[in-house]
Amino acid sequence: MNFILDVHCHTVNSGHAYSTVSENVAHAAKVGIQCIGISDHAPSMGGASHIYNFRNQWILPKIINGVRVYKGVECNILDENGLLDMPDDLLDEMEFVIASFHRGTFVPVDMAMHTCAAIAAMENKNMHIWGHPADANFPVDIPAVVAAAAQTSTIIEINNQTLNPDSYRCNGNKDQLELLKYCKELKVPILASSDAHFHEHVGELSRARELILQSGIPEEQVLNTSAERFVAAIKKKRGLYK
Repeated sequence: MNFILDVHCHTVNSGHAYSTVSENVAHAAKVGIQCIGISDHAPSMGGASHIYNFRNQWILPKIINGVRVYKGVECNILDENGLLDMPDDLLDEMEFVIASFHRGTFVPVDMAMHTCAAIAAMENKNMHIWGHPADANFPVDIPAVVAAAAQTSTIIEINNQTLNPDSYRCNGNKDQLELLKYCKELKVPILASSDAHFHEHVGELSRARELILQSGIPEEQVLNTSAERFVAAIKKKRGLYK
């Protein structure tokens, strides 16, 4: 599989990332990534940018140095009702929206609560990608959430950083492999992501790619191989709830 797309990439505007948009783009071009995303943390995250940063993303060109730049956000799931920390009108303007659990914005409770929150978030037409779902800090009922993803046309992320042995999200290999098993059965689209917080990590998808190949999931379900399929999956999610 030839991965050309990596949309889960942070910039200095996330508050705890260390590279600019230009630095991310330059590295993407260097390593053969044709499309990247800007997915800075939404305002509830400590140190994240003011909401004006996201409203002003329209000034950025679609293509920078030959790389397609998708403008998005990584929202925080805030409660069991799946509340996201950005107004709907602004989410409507984003080219893609990742939503994730983070310890700074959601206190871990138990599997039932996390599962309920994840499924509720998926029911939002503007929650397109469930970010780093195999987080041992937030265990979920994997068959239930993948079934919900299938019903709501939500993309499930396979997070390369979660597979890093040094990641605080322990046990990522086992849980993401189980996610892939159910995604394969239910034909849920998946998206490998670097979750880069430094420009040299943009396009670093090797662990995720290896796990995807191990799972035997068909290439047509892997959105990294086609910008057209990625965009179509976002449109499908939004169209489902019009």
